[in-house]
Amino acid sequence: MSTAAGFSPAAAALPAWRNPAAWTKAADIVAVLLALSLPWSTSLVGIFGAVFVIVVAPTLDLKSFLQSLKRPIVALPIALFLLAVVGMLWSDAPWGARTYALSPTAKLLVLPFLLYHFERSTRGMWVFTAFLISCTLLVVMSWLVFLQPSLSLKPPIDAERGIFVKNYIDQSQEFTLCAVALAYPIITLLRAKRFALAGLLVAIALSFFVNMAFVIVSRTALVTVPVMLAVFAFLHLSWRSILIIAAAVAVLAAVAWQTSPQLHSTAESFSKDYREYKEQNRATSIGLRLEYWRKSLGFIADAPLIGHGTGSIRGLFAQVATEVSAEELKATSDVVGNPHNQTLNVAVQWGIVGVVILYAIWFWHLRLFRGEGLVNWIGLLVVVQNVFTSLFNSHIFDFHEGWMYVLGVGVAGGMVLKAKSDGAAVKPLSSVTP
Repeated sequence: MSTAAGFSPAAAALPAWRNPAAWTKAADIVAVLLALSLPWSTSLVGIFGAVFVIVVAPTLDLKSFLQSLKRPIVALPIALFLLAVVGMLWSDAPWGARTYALSPTAKLLVLPFLLYHFERSTRGMWVFTAFLISCTLLVVMSWLVFLQPSLSLKPPIDAERGIFVKNYIDQSQEFTLCAVALAYPIITLLRAKRFALAGLLVAIALSFFVNMAFVIVSRTALVTVPVMLAVFAFLHLSWRSILIIAAAVAVLAAVAWQTSPQLHSTAESFSKDYREYKEQNRATSIGLRLEYWRKSLGFIADAPLIGHGTGSIRGLFAQVATEVSAEELKATSDVVGNPHNQTLNVAVQWGIVGVVILYAIWFWHLRLFRGEGLVNWIGLLVVVQNVFTSLFNSHIFDFHEGWMYVLGVGVAGGMVLKAKSDGAAVKPLSSVTP
């Protein structure tokens, strides 16, 4: 299998526009730019995603690429997109709503190109490094905005919470992924007695956690961070180390709880939002989610096999919404196009068929990263985060989190496939266990 480093001298002598090595390097650079822009922009991500496919196209060996499409890790995301296309036929929604609901699944079509390219490229780690650097810069910007809200590009209510661009859910997703992903290289460096570099990564990881503790954090992150840390501990640490780290984390969590009004406010909002929803039918964050889920289960029961079709969700909610005056905002009157749960989102539109494909995607992507090493850890973490946050959001279909998933699985998956095809040796788990 050819790699960027494996092109012949004759190929190197070709003009740049005909040189496969030049196109491969260009694709690597575009992927890095995509990773750099992900925490900051939506339009740039869409542009770089399209450009990446265009730049990779000249490097494709058509026979090999078509063969790669038969792999479940590639075929299943394509199948979900095709189901969304076919699902437009039996939907009662306006055609504008159908095409709008189709667009979030289109990003899955970039995944085959990422996997194919990074199975041949040697620069996959550039992409992850770029994303870490970009998120680290965003931490600095978040603190600056928190101290000086006028620097933000967001409305005052978001600026005061340290949000420079996008929103606090996206920001928490990025910070959580980076902070937990750094656990693996930190442990590896400590074992190798490279304390200076390990200390630098510890400082960066702590900067993410401190920002979430004292500036802004989403409730989804509060729920998923312990899960992600537990996955790392059980995969990569001894029981003795787990107990020591658990004790240290408990102490740090207690200190953060005592000193951070932000954590108090976020945690207390759980019970407060639920109580106001149950007693007053108020449209609180938790109350709305519970209302969306309750109604979605009813929609699924009406069309369990193939659902109501692509783009049908908003119309279904409109049919069962209670009437209230313009001044009121009640949970039962809210009309939404996203039930804030990935399974329900898929099931309402495409029934059991869609859910089977969705769960198969997660299963095969988790299976892809069952090996050892940093790249497997990053890929596994991307999938685990997506699975658990999708309990409270539709994070494959959401723009930002969906691109985090496609980019993370695509780059890490390609690197894993390359290591397997090259017969590269991987370190055993014991080699990173302190």
